[in-house]
Amino acid sequence: MANSKLTTYLILIICSCFTVPSTAKTSTLVQEIKQQSQVQDKEPFVGVNLGTDVSDLLSATDLVSFLQVQKISHIRLYDANQDILKALAKTKIRVIISVPNNQLLAIGSSNTTAASWIDRYVVAYYPETLITGIAVGDEVLTTVPSSAPLLLPAIQSLYGALVAANLHTQIKVSTPHAASIILDTFPPSQAYFNQSLTSVMVPLLQFLSRTDSPLMMNLYPYYVFMENKGVVPLDNSLFKPLTPSKEMVDPNTLLHYTNVLDAMIDAAYVSMKNLNVTDVVVLVTESGWPSKGDSKEPYATKDNADTYNSNLIKHVLDRSGTPLHPEITSSVYIYELFNEDLRSPPVSEANWGLFYSNSTPVYLLHVSGSGTFLANDTTNQTFCIAMDGIDSKTLQTALDWACGPGRANCSEIQPGESCYQPNNVKNHASCAFDSYYQMEGKASGSCDFKGVAMITTTDPSHGSCVFPGSKMVSNKTRTVLNSTEVSGAAERLKFNTFHGSQISATTVAFCILLLIPFVTTR
Repeated sequence: MANSKLTTYLILIICSCFTVPSTAKTSTLVQEIKQQSQVQDKEPFVGVNLGTDVSDLLSATDLVSFLQVQKISHIRLYDANQDILKALAKTKIRVIISVPNNQLLAIGSSNTTAASWIDRYVVAYYPETLITGIAVGDEVLTTVPSSAPLLLPAIQSLYGALVAANLHTQIKVSTPHAASIILDTFPPSQAYFNQSLTSVMVPLLQFLSRTDSPLMMNLYPYYVFMENKGVVPLDNSLFKPLTPSKEMVDPNTLLHYTNVLDAMIDAAYVSMKNLNVTDVVVLVTESGWPSKGDSKEPYATKDNADTYNSNLIKHVLDRSGTPLHPEITSSVYIYELFNEDLRSPPVSEANWGLFYSNSTPVYLLHVSGSGTFLANDTTNQTFCIAMDGIDSKTLQTALDWACGPGRANCSEIQPGESCYQPNNVKNHASCAFDSYYQMEGKASGSCDFKGVAMITTTDPSHGSCVFPGSKMVSNKTRTVLNSTEVSGAAERLKFNTFHGSQISATTVAFCILLLIPFVTTR
């Protein structure tokens, strides 16, 4: 009986020592994420914009799981979607939320409405959801100039509500501007804000300076190039390496510009300096390149989009700053995460995304060696398959080319072979496309076949049919490699288990001290 009591007591000690109340675990987790966020946000980062004009957008939970798998740590929403904000809770993903343009009137004319907005979309979620900024409107001064008088009052009302909630130091308030508010952008030393906007820009910049908030700018070298073809070289717009003779030189400062984006950022700094503001940092809230366009946009291609966004990521993460301010590297939000297929023409409007709405990459970014941003730089885990909805005749033509002039290995789709079933042109085409894609080393443009193929990170292998991209020959045995896709549930389980298993050294030591008397008496 004595031994039984002793055993029971020992079990109680162990259980009490290694059981942490769930509220304590949650609090510790939130504080840890918050502290890591504050440290990481001091470094330049690359984020993505999340537009929602998508016919089959992922659910909020699946979307957040996808962001985690892709190692995306910063996003910008064009609203304050509560489902997404809830799903982001207790992750390390930082988010800028937005006040749509059509809400400016209500918020700009009522402090009470502003306070209610902050309560509903910020206080209700922070700090479990890491809201880092509020974008008030979007390109208001150029798209809805009639709302310009409401812009600063709306910003100030929201800031006042953040002060009341004691969140004004953690969450910054600003408004994204179109690049067209700045005139004469090259050379940057001669740039200035459109003088018709001075009455708005001066007090706005003073507010940003006073509150340590960024000047948000939507900057697109693509449009600069399209509007100045023959003057601005394509290579300068795409961050391609240049010989000194091709670099743009500011004749007033003699600074050399190797890319258009740096020149646009420096033009913003010069414009602010002209209004006596020198302590506000530029945050690029949008930048990108379309992967597809109509006949009037021949430079909207997958290759150019891949080149621009890959080089943009490397440029930011290299932390090299700009010629005028090498000590300051602007963080950038890529426009955008998904192709928004519901956008109105031109064609390019629906083709700015890094991914299709079904989460497969539009093209593969080449960002190896630039940190861990974006897992879609997948070197051994991508496949080329036939798109859905393509008619059989068109697919058959592409299949014939792949197996003929393309020299793909089509032996396994012959009758009786492992990939013959299901016996349809889409399955056979996918097998042949992937063979060609792998044979070409997954080179850019090798998964297109006149627009009927697409890249996927989901392994299309089935049954005994092992796709070329899945094969790993080892001791003459074929093994199917794991797909890059990770379920949201698995990710969340892994995340929670990691933090739930942390036990402090102090707790362990205390438990050992409690057990020593029983060990020594035995």
